Amino acid sequence: MSAWTDRILQEFPPDLSRFWIACDPDDLLLDERILYDLQEQGFEVLPFEDSVAFRTEYEERYRAAWDRGEEGTSKALVLQLRGTDVNALPWDYVRMGRKVSLSLADLFPRLSYGVIRQIDSEHHEALFLAHNKHATQPLGEGATKEFILTHIFRFSPYLLSRPEDLWREVLRIHYRGAGLPDLLADHVAAILKNTHLGDLRVAELLSSKSYMLRVVQDAWDRFLLQYGIQSDRTLNDAADASPEVLIPFEHPDVRVIIDTMFLEGALQPVGASGSAADIPSWVQVGLVDNPQALGSLVSEGVKRIAADLPEVEASHRDWVETARRLGEVISRFNGLSVALAEPIRQQVYTLQREADERLKDWLVQHYANLPSLPAAKGPVMVHHVPRYLALRRNAGEERIALLVFDGLAMDQWIQIREHLAAHVPGFSAEEGGCFAWLPTLTSVSRQALFSGLKPREFPNSIETTSQEPSLWTRFWQENGLRKLEIIFQKGMKRTEQLAELEEAISLPTTKVAGIVVDMIDEIVHGAMLGKRGIAGQISAWCDTGFVEKLLLLLTDQGYEIYLTADHGNVDAEGIGRLSQGVVSELRGERVRTYRSEALAASVPPEINAFRFDSPGLPSDFLPLYAGTRGAFVSKGNRIVAHGGISVEELIVPFVKISIKRMTS
Repeated sequence: MSAWTDRILQEFPPDLSRFWIACDPDDLLLDERILYDLQEQGFEVLPFEDSVAFRTEYEERYRAAWDRGEEGTSKALVLQLRGTDVNALPWDYVRMGRKVSLSLADLFPRLSYGVIRQIDSEHHEALFLAHNKHATQPLGEGATKEFILTHIFRFSPYLLSRPEDLWREVLRIHYRGAGLPDLLADHVAAILKNTHLGDLRVAELLSSKSYMLRVVQDAWDRFLLQYGIQSDRTLNDAADASPEVLIPFEHPDVRVIIDTMFLEGALQPVGASGSAADIPSWVQVGLVDNPQALGSLVSEGVKRIAADLPEVEASHRDWVETARRLGEVISRFNGLSVALAEPIRQQVYTLQREADERLKDWLVQHYANLPSLPAAKGPVMVHHVPRYLALRRNAGEERIALLVFDGLAMDQWIQIREHLAAHVPGFSAEEGGCFAWLPTLTSVSRQALFSGLKPREFPNSIETTSQEPSLWTRFWQENGLRKLEIIFQKGMKRTEQLAELEEAISLPTTKVAGIVVDMIDEIVHGAMLGKRGIAGQISAWCDTGFVEKLLLLLTDQGYEIYLTADHGNVDAEGIGRLSQGVVSELRGERVRTYRSEALAASVPPEINAFRFDSPGLPSDFLPLYAGTRGAFVSKGNRIVAHGGISVEELIVPFVKISIKRMTS
């Protein structure tokens, strides 16, 4: 246990009380490491977001057991109040609960509260140690920013005297990270404003990974011109107004990170029909001048990821980043010819299975805590998406469109992204990811996505999607919109459907639009040639122009566009059918669900399957998952499916899409 988590846990002595009220305005208890350590001590943390939902869960899972003299789900429950006013709680809770207060202001008394509250919780532990060791006197806002840059990010803007210094730091910060918080990036930009680096959009380079990657990709394309190599990609200059950015790629400190970004797919190599004889060998990593080069790039990318898979102590952010890196490699692999793919097929499959096993081990310890993590900076699970979008509306995004591409895996999003980057001038994407609900079935995870609820909160409709429109509408009505300001449209997949959609979204009253695009799921359920075959079908669908026309339509109507999925999909092999008649209530190819323990236990022992229960599911909804990459179909049959536990099924894209229209 670290000094940081130990300090938080000091507030909760074991066996002192069964019911605690924690006034926690900064969501300190909703850090996944602290949640895990509290869990190990017998505490469960339940955020107080809705009085009725909280009381239902409290009465069913805790109080009833305690009244019977039983321990219940956990020995003690902590009601986490995102504020300081306990009078906002029901009086019986206030009377029963033992009260504690936690805040960043109290834990970091010598730092500016206005600054540290904008620093992500993953940095709290390091900041706590640095504060106790180095902060000898109270620091103002500017000094606190300098303190955090120095001690947490190992970054000093005053040492950036050359272009290579800046680019080394920009690349280092973004590689495997999320960039600097906006207020720190703005601080650095202000310091560099009157230097020779001030002409660059420094704040965006440091805070936005997607912007940084677009600038670097375009600069690489220009860099190759000196060797007579013309890129086959569309430059983003019109969108970003940064055509003259030159990056010192030759510098060793810059080159080493650029090399890794090409291997792992963050940067895309340039296709060329031939290269100059005098081109340096290190440039080859960002150049595809023969068919074999892309196969080698995939193989090297696989090796890098395999050597760096997250351990069981990792954070959910580490797994989202791993899913992205894995998706880049799988997308490239699926685009290879059979001749190039076959020699590395086993290498890719081995990585996929190793990643899935690591994820499964991690989920055993951490999955139960994911639903409680805060969504202010981005959804951690799909049911956080509506809440996050509501926060964006409150922040000034007046019209919002949520595109749910049913069944879209991370690698398939990357394929679509590359199509859009090549065909839509001004396209950009702020990319992230979030966790679907287990089991990764449409009726479970997509319904959670549109409702903003955990599956245990919609037990009566968990086996159908028919309630999605009303649940989506209810969420937004509870967040201040009128019914006529909310639309929901499903079944979108073809260009001829866009006219009807345009009619609905162009109404001046429409403020939020929930749109289901189900072509990917339709392709998956009809797939005969695995995910590599699906990649070809997605390519053909993209060529119809549907996706870019949909995005341009929403852009022209003034919508902020967010894209996500309810689950992904995976190549699977049959482990045998379960001939149980109607015993299984909900039948997927990678999962079966049952309504009682006795029924769930009726599965023949020779079937490679396992149980993984989640407190977020109804108590009488018991999933049984096919082992490894198995499916409950005839033994040996190869299919593409979902419902189970794998990186490709569980971690889905969450992307903000922007298209800057060129003005004449």
